[in-house]
Amino acid sequence: MIKADIRGKWALVTGASRGIGRQVALGLADNGCNVVLHSRDLAHTSPLAAELEAKGVEVVQISAELAKPEEVDEMIRILREEGPAIDILYNNAAIQIGYRSDWLDVPADEMRVSFEVNATALIRICHGLLPGMIERGWGRVVNVTSGVKDQPELIAYAISKAAVDKFVADTAGRLKEKGVLMNLMDPGWLRTDLGGPNAPGAVESVLPGALVPVLIEDGTAGELFRAQDWAGKAI
Repeated sequence: MIKADIRGKWALVTGASRGIGRQVALGLADNGCNVVLHSRDLAHTSPLAAELEAKGVEVVQISAELAKPEEVDEMIRILREEGPAIDILYNNAAIQIGYRSDWLDVPADEMRVSFEVNATALIRICHGLLPGMIERGWGRVVNVTSGVKDQPELIAYAISKAAVDKFVADTAGRLKEKGVLMNLMDPGWLRTDLGGPNAPGAVESVLPGALVPVLIEDGTAGELFRAQDWAGKAI
């Protein structure tokens, strides 16, 4: 695989304080990429920021509650007006509101909040940062999706991720000719706060596969990358 040189570029990782987001941020820094760490509270990413800076990269922290459109707007404004210019957007943040055995009675509010965080905020962050990538003629967007299926108990989460899949399918082709590659990444079922303690995979196994859609240089766009396909392999 021919890898893109991302040394000195800037990546925004949403939901970076723990789990998959933390692993992605570490992997990007190991490749010389500067990182903007997003979380709901700056205190959540401060330990990781220090860890990344020790690797010799620059780090910025930013906070926003993705369920609140006004905070998403403010985060986008800060990044667009104050920088740094984002070359790589890694939309990792998501919520899963429990496991509903009473799946025929999912409250409307669970649907609304799931879509607000997992789909609407993700799309609005893309739309806010894509113009800069297009202007510079290079960019990578990775939207984290899910392999959950046949589980109506998780329907609010699952259909919000299906919306992300549709967004990528409809958008990626328009961006490819402008030098911006947008793809999906399925991390697999991992032991994280979202995946739960009984998941079969360690969170560390998301690397190096989670970085493949960032480092590709072959023009692939609109595709699904499964991180576990690369588990234990070098890229």
